[in-house]
Amino acid sequence: MKTCSLVIRAFNEEHSIGRLLQGVRRQTLQDVEIILVDSGSTDATPAIAAKYGAKIVRIPPVEFTFGRSLNLGLAAATSDLVAIASAHVYPVYPDWLERLLEPFADPAVALTYGKQRGNENSKFSESQIFARWFPEESVAHQTHHFCNNANAAIRLLVWKAHPYDESLTGLEDLAWAKWAFEQGSIIAYTAEAEIIHIHRDTPSGVLNRYRREGMAFKRIYPQAHFSLYDFVRNVLTSIGFDLLQATRARLLWRSFTGIYWFRTAQFWGTYLGYRHASLLTPDLRQTFYYHLGWEKITSTKRDVEPIRYNE
Repeated sequence: MKTCSLVIRAFNEEHSIGRLLQGVRRQTLQDVEIILVDSGSTDATPAIAAKYGAKIVRIPPVEFTFGRSLNLGLAAATSDLVAIASAHVYPVYPDWLERLLEPFADPAVALTYGKQRGNENSKFSESQIFARWFPEESVAHQTHHFCNNANAAIRLLVWKAHPYDESLTGLEDLAWAKWAFEQGSIIAYTAEAEIIHIHRDTPSGVLNRYRREGMAFKRIYPQAHFSLYDFVRNVLTSIGFDLLQATRARLLWRSFTGIYWFRTAQFWGTYLGYRHASLLTPDLRQTFYYHLGWEKITSTKRDVEPIRYNE
């Protein structure tokens, strides 16, 4: 049995998956089973993964959902602990997997997730979202069930008791964590398990992503609402604070247009996804609908040499 398994979901990721797999190869944990769940790539994604020894699991595009692809990958895993990563992320440090798995020393931990940051090409507003969702300090025992499967790990035995919901249009990670949390399991956040998450954003892509997530959020919380007033309030306040933060960071000129279209697409997509009332915990609502306060877009420097990637 391998030390851990790693499930990667991918579709036409030949430009990014090589860097992720380089990073995996340079981890302090070397005995890693790599499982690529490919949903019909027409580029070199499966071939690149195969060169790194990955097991390829295929899912026809017509059958794809985020939950189904994860369930297929986890079903193929042979380790007790399984890391999960998007194909367009890559680890910053060589102890990424080691730190991501550390919380499982507590048998009550069902899932862990790590820090995400953008790079110099990321949209400024998305970097603000990453800074809000993924703080600089680790939390060994969360008081809410937010998590994100772009950089996470799960205990396989707990997943077998409750696989991911294959009918959701997104947020399958939140739905699963909500179930685990309600069973008394612990969700842990590990800031030291840091990855860079790259989105090649277009306005239509951002709108579609948040629309899918809005639809899923309404499924998870049937009474959820997001009115036109919420749309206007969130757009205006988010743009205002992003512009102020971009000015402080001396990035206003290059970020100005992107801030406007990103925040508008984000919250218009959310509005299209769902429209009716909700009883959400304050922590969870603040996590999902960040709009007040600045976030400094930095990462804590560690006494660990970062991975030097081949360009």
